[in-house]
Amino acid sequence: MSEYRDLSNDRHAAGLRVAEDEVVTLASELIRIDTTNTGDPATLKGERAAAEYVAEKLAEVGYETTYVESGAPGRGNVVARLAGADPSRGALLVHGHLDVVPADAAEWSVHPFSGAVQDGYVWGRGAVDMKDMVAMSLAAARRLKRDGIVPPRDLIFAFLADEEAGGFQGAKWLVENRPELFEGATEAISEVGGFSVTLKDDVRAYLVETAEKGIAWLKLRVRGTAGHGSMVHHDNAVTKLAAAVTRLGQHRFPIVLTDSVREFLAGVTEITGVDFPEDDIEGTVGKLGGLARMVGATLRDTANPTMLTAGYKTNVIPSVAEATVDCRVLPGRQEAFERELAEILGPDVEREWVSLPPVETTFDGALVDAMTASITAEDPGAKVLPYMLSGGTDAKSFQQLGIRNFGFAPLRLPADLDFTALFHGVDERVPVEALRFGTRVLDRFLRSS
Repeated sequence: MSEYRDLSNDRHAAGLRVAEDEVVTLASELIRIDTTNTGDPATLKGERAAAEYVAEKLAEVGYETTYVESGAPGRGNVVARLAGADPSRGALLVHGHLDVVPADAAEWSVHPFSGAVQDGYVWGRGAVDMKDMVAMSLAAARRLKRDGIVPPRDLIFAFLADEEAGGFQGAKWLVENRPELFEGATEAISEVGGFSVTLKDDVRAYLVETAEKGIAWLKLRVRGTAGHGSMVHHDNAVTKLAAAVTRLGQHRFPIVLTDSVREFLAGVTEITGVDFPEDDIEGTVGKLGGLARMVGATLRDTANPTMLTAGYKTNVIPSVAEATVDCRVLPGRQEAFERELAEILGPDVEREWVSLPPVETTFDGALVDAMTASITAEDPGAKVLPYMLSGGTDAKSFQQLGIRNFGFAPLRLPADLDFTALFHGVDERVPVEALRFGTRVLDRFLRSS
């Protein structure tokens, strides 16, 4: 920490101030580029414009960039590498996705693609998921190159397409088709981690993602006998599917405490004194405020029906009915989950899966030490805890290369901000000061990791 302070009057400190100043502009300009990913090629916007923007900003300070489209037009990805001092060490991958989920402008206080900077926030779709981290990574990458700083090891910066639909045109495609872009990478950081929650008396805990549930997007199909809607039928596909979906939607999978969740709860207990008894763990987790929404979903597997499709005319009983279900499965639970699912649905319901694996690593090692030191240097007295993400990220793809993954997009947040509600929510926004804080933390982290 003292070494960092000694730089306060030289060009390093000046360069950091430039990065802090420009991160807000970068975030705002990225949000203005509509990269809506509906999952449907007919309606998605594509990431090309945002990828070209990022590539231009990197090239402007001297990076050589690689622009790759997956084969689907407009699905742009950008990768750049900064050589480190020790080529024998594994590279660190810093990745972020450029796509965002849809937004209905009629529901927002500001236009979701305005990138408005007002009331101390940058507003718009992607402000927290995850053009904030893209902007902070870009600002940090530009600062390192512009000021001629050589990091301890190679840094790979990757800006990716299609994360919101599973990464099939982004991280997953690159891992399978262009793995050489990530040669030598052993560890990675990305979204949904490193943000603060205020737990007690202005004591902030910064949550680093060390695990995430697996994704299993499930299509259910039931077949019956087609016929006229005016007649008596005992083999109605719609009725059978509705009954199966109802059973599934009402089912409660068992509570299973993974190591990541246990370590997080133990950390909260140490800070607050609140115990989490296993006979009422959900009730106690429910007292964590907005954080309970995310943590509660990591206590058990979930299977939430999201869409139903059947029929084409009011007076025709269809022969097929289909439903889609968003399943999220804890690490180590896939086989047990599938057995339980089969019992709930029964033999007459066909199942098709699109699966992405869970992610889990331990909260230890030099990289974790560097994260902790970088946070506490900017926020003395802060606590850094591991946690499990209930959703999914591109880490699912990068772990196929043997890369150890963490969520570390540092933000110091106001105590009264319901941060988890902003993901895919209305009036998504990120505090300006949180962006500046995150840029300082990333700068320190990248120069010491």
